[in-house]
Amino acid sequence: MGVAVKIEDIIAAMDRPEEWESFIDPETGEIVSLSEDDGFDLDDEDDSEAVEMPEWEQESVTRARKVLDSGHALALPGSFDIHEWELMRRFANSLSDGVAGGELLEAIHGAGAFRLFKMTVARLGLREAWFRYRHEAIRDLARSWLEQNGIEYVEEAQGEGS
Repeated sequence: MGVAVKIEDIIAAMDRPEEWESFIDPETGEIVSLSEDDGFDLDDEDDSEAVEMPEWEQESVTRARKVLDSGHALALPGSFDIHEWELMRRFANSLSDGVAGGELLEAIHGAGAFRLFKMTVARLGLREAWFRYRHEAIRDLARSWLEQNGIEYVEEAQGEGS
């Protein structure tokens, strides 16, 4: 059995742009996040591009290789698993104000749905509510994924430091 991980660390690793992928070593709890634009080949031990990287970036490459070479690294759910559009739809349906909910539902259809949703949320004064809702939905996904994979986690009260 590995160490208990902080759920907020898992959420942060999951909530990355589409071109990022995050992994966890369940034995150590170490998390690494990689961008497809990082510009190095993790499979190439003699990667000449890594030599030209700043020291901090070389350390990141070393950490990433260590986690991925451990034999137990698991890919964390990412943006595809979060289903942002579905979260927006559920948030709109959760509102007690039917007019606001209707405006948000209308905003998520057609071209520019994500941008229009964010603009509508801001105009309606629902930014804080949206971000809380979204964060809790990702937290629920993280909990479920951790439990399915037998990884222990600890919850932190919001506002506590890491």
